[in-house]
Amino acid sequence: MLGFNSGDLIVSYLKRHGFVGVGRVKSRAGMIRDAKVDGKLLLSSPLRGKNMNDNSSDALLSEYVCLVDWIKTVPRKSAKWRSSPKLYTTAHVRASLDGQQETVKFIEKEFGIRISELIA
Repeated sequence: MLGFNSGDLIVSYLKRHGFVGVGRVKSRAGMIRDAKVDGKLLLSSPLRGKNMNDNSSDALLSEYVCLVDWIKTVPRKSAKWRSSPKLYTTAHVRASLDGQQETVKFIEKEFGIRISELIA
């Protein structure tokens, strides 16, 4: 998470579902206790993740989040996927799609975007 920089283009993959969004990182990741959305602390909002506040005062154990401007998203039930050994996924929070042309083509087609135009 700490490897993301402001302006980075990201593609969100939801395990066992598929790709659910393409967005641009608004700011580097930080401790969840400091994250604000529309001027409101994120932890004061109802969150789906459980125990997000646990260890929020400990820099080593805290959850870290980065804010994203979403360009295109779909709900979980409409996640974009097809079974193919050529589509790249990983359990890592951050991974590059450089050299993953089939995956990039799939994302561009399914989300109606041109990644090369978004990173230029």
